[in-house]
Amino acid sequence: MFLALIGAALIGTTLGLLGSGGSILTVPILVYLLGKDGKIAITESLAIVGGIAAFGVIPHARKKFVQWKIAAFFGGPGMLGASFGSVIGSYLPGALQLILFAAVMLTASWFMLRRSHRDLPQPQAGSKSSQPLWIVMLEGFAVGTMTGLVGVGGGFLIVPSLVLLAGLSMHHAVATSLVVIVANSWAAFARYQFDISDAGISIDWTTIALFITVGAVGTFVGKAVGGRIDQRALKKIFAIFLIVMGLIMIARESVRLLTNPEKDQDIASTS
Repeated sequence: MFLALIGAALIGTTLGLLGSGGSILTVPILVYLLGKDGKIAITESLAIVGGIAAFGVIPHARKKFVQWKIAAFFGGPGMLGASFGSVIGSYLPGALQLILFAAVMLTASWFMLRRSHRDLPQPQAGSKSSQPLWIVMLEGFAVGTMTGLVGVGGGFLIVPSLVLLAGLSMHHAVATSLVVIVANSWAAFARYQFDISDAGISIDWTTIALFITVGAVGTFVGKAVGGRIDQRALKKIFAIFLIVMGLIMIARESVRLLTNPEKDQDIASTS
């Protein structure tokens, strides 16, 4: 329980400090700190990430930063993609999913390093996206598929997409991305939960509730402290940390996949 508290606080505080990206720590913490199976960790992380994001939506919604129409156009296809990704994920060995997760982690670190050197271009007031709506929806489906496949919220992809494709300001993009993350994460979780229950495996609801509660509180703490810290330097440090962790995960899970494939079967084949 103590390790779970530390992990939940770390996720929430990091999310509050950085504004996004902290939730990507959820799967590694569940696997390597709490010792959970990779596939179970991915499933529980979806509920946790969605829950913390849901708390994050509240203050943004009160300030009317959430663009609900854009959230529907991006999140609707995203939910379909999340369900699709979770179906694929249910047939993959957990170790392979963790390798794919590590690859996403390396991608996130690249985005973070890139943004630490330059900010996203901001649309002018009153401007609209020049991209057709179907591109926004296609991007939503792609991000949702990634969420369902490896259990990450995908905020590092959603926010730039909403700024560059949908023409939102950064404040509106961050707020709207949280709604999309909630929708995608819980859609994928529902699918994984169905397969896991069918296979006779139980979800640790206590851990999920603990992570959501402590993580949400940690988010507010991180926001309070974050204003006093150099954000660019902090993101560089966190990005380097993600690179190291991602490479370690790839090495470790590759060995496990090659040496013990029979111990890491998919959920679908056992249900």
